[in-house]
Amino acid sequence: MPNRTVIIAVINKAYVERSVNEEATMLDLFLESFWVGENTRPLLEHLLLVAVNQTAYERCQFRRLLCYRLMTEGVDFAGEKVYMSQDFINMMWRRTLFLLEILKRGYNFIFTDIDVMWLRNPFLRLSPLEEADLEISVDTFNDDPRPENKYINTGFYYIRSNSKTISLFHTWYSQKNNSTGKKEQDVLQDLIRGGLLQKLNLKVKFLETRYFSGFCQDSKDITAVTTMHANCCRNSKAKFRDLTTALRDWKQFKAAVFQHPEIIDRIGLDFKWTAHTECLNSWQ
Repeated sequence: MPNRTVIIAVINKAYVERSVNEEATMLDLFLESFWVGENTRPLLEHLLLVAVNQTAYERCQFRRLLCYRLMTEGVDFAGEKVYMSQDFINMMWRRTLFLLEILKRGYNFIFTDIDVMWLRNPFLRLSPLEEADLEISVDTFNDDPRPENKYINTGFYYIRSNSKTISLFHTWYSQKNNSTGKKEQDVLQDLIRGGLLQKLNLKVKFLETRYFSGFCQDSKDITAVTTMHANCCRNSKAKFRDLTTALRDWKQFKAAVFQHPEIIDRIGLDFKWTAHTECLNSWQ
């Protein structure tokens, strides 16, 4: 974008290849959300898909999207990485190092997981005039202003490139070898609780789930919700099925508003997301 902002998502083979029993992929759902979202289609021009294996890269190129092949010698990131498995943790740290390089090159970015549906343009909900260095989603939102009492989610955030955010990522990645059994999100949470934001004088905004929603805490305002993240879910199959249902809910809401725009407020009040049953059952 003119202000050197890019949208970044990471893909692997599991996100781009269809299983025998599914008619679409996680990447299909992600791109579909840009198509059916409000004021989101132009944002695809600024989306960079980072492929962590060759199959994902070739699929990305076939779709004529903006693609980058992230090489990691001696590591195979092809298949699904089950939540909190060692392969999952390794992939998250590799992602963090790559994003540090983006910041060092002077680019701001929104990082988004592929399992985030973009229902409205998020830039309309982010701080104007670059008031915050980092704006990050949370699993559940509370009114407590203290950063240490926020439960962050690194599946969606907007960060501006400056010396403070680069220092944040340097410190974060430096903890990689001292965090056995923790994913990178847990390490960042620990650093926040330890006062790193104050030490670096970082201005951070924690995004309300009314706008930046997820399966952990649904937005109760369909007229305002901007993104829907399949968090609090253990595997890709469950995420895919519940996100398919959530996107269907969104399309039904949009169709109802198109037919009866004069009662959008009432339609919004009556709206309820379908229960995320597959993800609830994924923990059993």
